[in-house]
Amino acid sequence: MTDTTVSAELGRLLDGFFQAVSFRPGQRPRYDRIPALFVPDGWLIRGGAGAPEISTVPQFVASRQHLFDAGRLTAFEEVESAAVTEVFGAVAHRFSTYAKRGVRDGEPFAGDGVISTQFIRTPAGWRMTSMAWDDERPGLEIPARYRPG
Repeated sequence: MTDTTVSAELGRLLDGFFQAVSFRPGQRPRYDRIPALFVPDGWLIRGGAGAPEISTVPQFVASRQHLFDAGRLTAFEEVESAAVTEVFGAVAHRFSTYAKRGVRDGEPFAGDGVISTQFIRTPAGWRMTSMAWDDERPGLEIPARYRPG
């Protein structure tokens, strides 16, 4: 399998994640699809100016589902806008630039950021092992090498 083929497969996995968390007003998110994208003990880590939020896959899904069920998150869309992928044997890493937007607590929001995702090739195919991200904010700009074309 070539690095290009692996990169495309990893892109499909990440796209599956973005599709699972994205939904329009009146639609339901598909958070139940997320566990199949990860190894059983996968992690999702939200960085930021303070302490990171570290979650197992079930904890991440439950927290997002709670926001949706409580009517606090009524729309969300996240897409990959650029990526740098590195592959060595059965391990891979993808640095993805993303754009997100949504409505939380009745207020629209939007932003960009970078996700670092690690992958492992399993007998069932490639799976994510961990995902860590941070949003662009004053004093933290996405480097040009991670921006689209």
